[in-house]
Amino acid sequence: MSGGVSILGVRHHGPGSARAVRRELERLRPDAILIEGPPEADALIPLAPGLEPPVALLAHVPGEPSRAAFWPFAVFSPEWQAVMYGTAAGIPVRFCDLPAAHTLAGDAESPAGDQDESSPGDEAAPSLVRVDPIGALAAAAGYDDPERWWEDVVEHRGGDTPFEVIAEAMAAVREGYVPDEREARREAYMRKTLRAALKQGFERIAVICGAWHVPALSGPLPSVAADNAVLRGLPKVKAELTWVPWTYGRLASWSGYGAGITSPGWYHHLFEAPDRPVERWLAQAAGVLRDEGLAVSSAHVIESVRLAHGLATLRGRPLAGLGEVTEATRAVLCEGDDLAVELIQRRMVVGDRLGHVSDGTPMVPLQRDLREQQRRLKLKPEALDREIDLDLRKPLDLDRSHLLHRLGLLEVGWGTPGQARGKGTFRETWTLRWRPEHDLALIEHAALGTTVAAAAAQQARDLAEEPSAALADLASLVERCLLADLTGALPAVLAALSAKAALDTDVTSLMAALPAMVRAHRYGDVRGTPAEGLAVIVRSMLERICVGLPVAVTSLDDEAAANLLKHVDAVHSAVALLSDAPEAGGNGAGPRGRWLGTLRGISDRQDLHGLIEGRLTRILLDSGELDDAGDRMSRAMSWGQAPARVAAWVEGFLAGGGLLLVHDPRLLGLVDGWLTGLSGEQFTDVLPLLRRTFGGFAAPERRAIGERLRAADRDEEAGEQAVDERRAAPAVATVLSILGKTSVREGTTGR
Repeated sequence: MSGGVSILGVRHHGPGSARAVRRELERLRPDAILIEGPPEADALIPLAPGLEPPVALLAHVPGEPSRAAFWPFAVFSPEWQAVMYGTAAGIPVRFCDLPAAHTLAGDAESPAGDQDESSPGDEAAPSLVRVDPIGALAAAAGYDDPERWWEDVVEHRGGDTPFEVIAEAMAAVREGYVPDEREARREAYMRKTLRAALKQGFERIAVICGAWHVPALSGPLPSVAADNAVLRGLPKVKAELTWVPWTYGRLASWSGYGAGITSPGWYHHLFEAPDRPVERWLAQAAGVLRDEGLAVSSAHVIESVRLAHGLATLRGRPLAGLGEVTEATRAVLCEGDDLAVELIQRRMVVGDRLGHVSDGTPMVPLQRDLREQQRRLKLKPEALDREIDLDLRKPLDLDRSHLLHRLGLLEVGWGTPGQARGKGTFRETWTLRWRPEHDLALIEHAALGTTVAAAAAQQARDLAEEPSAALADLASLVERCLLADLTGALPAVLAALSAKAALDTDVTSLMAALPAMVRAHRYGDVRGTPAEGLAVIVRSMLERICVGLPVAVTSLDDEAAANLLKHVDAVHSAVALLSDAPEAGGNGAGPRGRWLGTLRGISDRQDLHGLIEGRLTRILLDSGELDDAGDRMSRAMSWGQAPARVAAWVEGFLAGGGLLLVHDPRLLGLVDGWLTGLSGEQFTDVLPLLRRTFGGFAAPERRAIGERLRAADRDEEAGEQAVDERRAAPAVATVLSILGKTSVREGTTGR
């Protein structure tokens, strides 16, 4: 290749390489810069100065979300520093890797994905690299850790990266190596781009690429015809590219990003603090621990710095690395507390930095609308989990809730709902965490509408029209529409639900769908959302459940009975939320009365599974519909019943909690008497059911039941003790005189 070409082999996310590239470019003053990356993104390079890294290039195939790839950049990425230098100096900057149109044309199930690789100096997928170049060089230097070797040789040299030495080393490692098909195509396209730049008249060209590719771009090169033959006939798709925010957590390999680095926060620090990085790092770590209420003094910091430098000296390292700093942090700052070390790892070693793209970045309308909504609602995207509590009585919080529920329909999981603190249906708790893939989800759903509300409404309509949608799914969809305030989509969803409910003859499907419908019916009051038509559907579904339930409880095995019981409990809880006013033109019974009447009729049958019979008895007792619960329990526990059925009956009856046994001595006595009357073999057979039943009670309930039984035993023992006749004689004489008797013997004879 021409002498005017400089090939700078780098580690893609390395602060030492980034600093060295910047210095080398300032020395070379090239008239063109070529960078590894998809050439379709050349038009996006002028936007880079307005971005806040970490950011990534996103390439995707419209309409096929599984075909997408990211090219991430951090402030300490050598490619990013080359872009910043070129745009500031007015030098043309271009990408030279295989176009995304070809990269994404492969198997849709396994696209290129993140285009970086954890091995320094190579960006191909790990399975495509037959030789670990850094591992080979590290082993030759006597290192058992390739990462540590690269840090000592490159990252800790203060920006004095020996590019010529790296090139020679890579040439030695690649000797005899034959690239696979994908890698050969990539390197052929890099050479093609380089030749095109020379042909256009550029005389001083700097190429920034992974160190592994340096030998392929320098020295004796294949002919133009050979490279064209490699590139001929490549599959191609239409690809669109844009910038999206990225996170350091996504760069970390532990997060599932297989092309990442383990310590992006540490590398960011090394790049931003070239002087006294160890001292500055440990001082910041002390600040993080103090923010958490841990006592860390200046003396701790001084001693930890000494320890880190001492460890580096003992190990022959030019500078204390992350390993030495972490050991010093654990031993001195955290005093051996692994939880505190984990906090440093999460906050600093990985980091919570989230990038930002400018308003001028190409976005689909859906992305722009979400950005405006985030500003209006004061919800800033963040890389770490952030919990928020919403009071739905406040307009701002209600709008936030609507937005998060709408995004949930669009499969943008920015917010995860949690258990609201306190009582009442006017509160919600969410955990927010922004991930880069959310932008891809927004792009995927861009065709549904230009705003989040419009796209979510269309998504709801499309889901309602799915032929495979189950009744419970449609009921849940109605609930989600009301939570998201999508009144425009509600009529279509309700129509689909009504049609499905009219044809569905499965009682369990109706029972599974009813609770969501009842909750949705309440939102008209709680959220101020109109929910006309829901009451009619709810009552119709409940009526059909009441008609079909007596048949559904017949001939059930243990598993079927347990499943049906879950539906019975859910429907019972849902019915309690409904108004019990009689329906106009009805039979005079409201929803609650109709439901309890059905349960009462079923509970008197003799063919019920023990679990069902026991649970219905408890529900009716708690609802004030039974006054013979003790007699029912006595019959259920009679000696003619099989122990397994009795245990199932007890499980169903006590599923609502154990306080009933604490406050009703008769019921407790029945259970106790049945248990103590079992033989050893029978007790062993029913023990699993009993453990499951009583294990579900809260600890105070179990303790109270035990104390009741202990007290009953003491009373029984006291009653059996012998009577002191001398002390009882005056009382006996008085009673006999009242009865007209003169002696105990006479009283006995008279009796």
